Amino acid sequence: MKFALLLALLLPLHAQEVPPVAPVPAPPPPAVPDDGVRVSVLGYHDFSETASETEMVIRTSKFRKQMESIKNAGLPVIPMADFQAWKRGEKEIADKSIVITIDDGWKAVYTDAYPVLKEFGFPFTLFLYKNYVDGGGKALTSEMVKEMQKNGATVGSHSVSHSYPGPYRRKGAEVYEKFIRTEFGDSKRFLEEKFGGRVTTYAYPGGIHTAEMDPLAKEFGYEHLFTVLPGKIRRTHDDHRLPRYIILGTRDRVFELATGFNEVAGAPGGHSPEIAPQSTPYPVQPEPGMVIDSRLPLLSADLSTVPDLDPKTLSMKVGGFGEVPAVFDEQTKSYSWQVNRRLRSPACQVAVSWLDSKGKPPEVPLRWSFRIDAEAAYLPVE
Repeated sequence: MKFALLLALLLPLHAQEVPPVAPVPAPPPPAVPDDGVRVSVLGYHDFSETASETEMVIRTSKFRKQMESIKNAGLPVIPMADFQAWKRGEKEIADKSIVITIDDGWKAVYTDAYPVLKEFGFPFTLFLYKNYVDGGGKALTSEMVKEMQKNGATVGSHSVSHSYPGPYRRKGAEVYEKFIRTEFGDSKRFLEEKFGGRVTTYAYPGGIHTAEMDPLAKEFGYEHLFTVLPGKIRRTHDDHRLPRYIILGTRDRVFELATGFNEVAGAPGGHSPEIAPQSTPYPVQPEPGMVIDSRLPLLSADLSTVPDLDPKTLSMKVGGFGEVPAVFDEQTKSYSWQVNRRLRSPACQVAVSWLDSKGKPPEVPLRWSFRIDAEAAYLPVE
């Protein structure tokens, strides 16, 4: 009895001395490393050549000039599928890539924007909301969407009703969850049944995102969701809060910011980045895409054929320097700056801007890039 009692007392003590081994949690999936690539996502809405421009309505001819500017600058326009594969770490894409998106589903997308995009061969994504598809009047029809799908368009969700979440969120968690489930789930099912394929992208109406949306977005299979906060996307950006530049008909500066990249992203291993073919509306030096052997070049733009130029508004920005003190020659109409500190990046971007006498900027921005031959640049001068 005494031995049994002693054993009964010792066993709990022994159990306390050697606690059970806790299961080791599975390691988190490895994060996709940043590769230095930056992507700019452009967001458009409505188009017209005759109606007054507003924030959401852009003149069709201006839209065409913007697409021409992208092409002239050598910026690659990639399909949403390539962007998503890159974001998952499955595909490499070029730095300074552009993704074009168009929200809501206005009929002018088909009549005005689509012919331009088709002309330039640019892929694009339509963010459609369910209640406006086949809505009559100025709304896109299903047949229009299907035709555009055959020529570069993909479809993403823009909700069911385009409602903002504020009023529903104030009614409590249960009402708000039901609202999100409807806007996310019903729109996704509708678009997949109507247009085929998987819908894995979403543009928040008004760009409004709340934390309650994240688990439901994942549940419904959305992978990449876009706000209206401007900025370039890196591989490490939160997939549920991706930046996007909304291009406004009344503020050309937004397009300038969206398609301007201040410097070339650092490529791993000292790789010298390739520059896509470019062209500029006016002669510049060094020429677009040119490889030079000096890190102290003279940068210049011949503006002699620019109509109605206000010289007081001229500005030159150089990658790694920001705005520089360039000088305008009244006789030659040349605007130039001598680089006064050695260029360090393997490639350099220059942007020149101005206004006319009415205060309007040029419709086609003047931007170009050139490269530096690293070995030649460091050779001693004889």
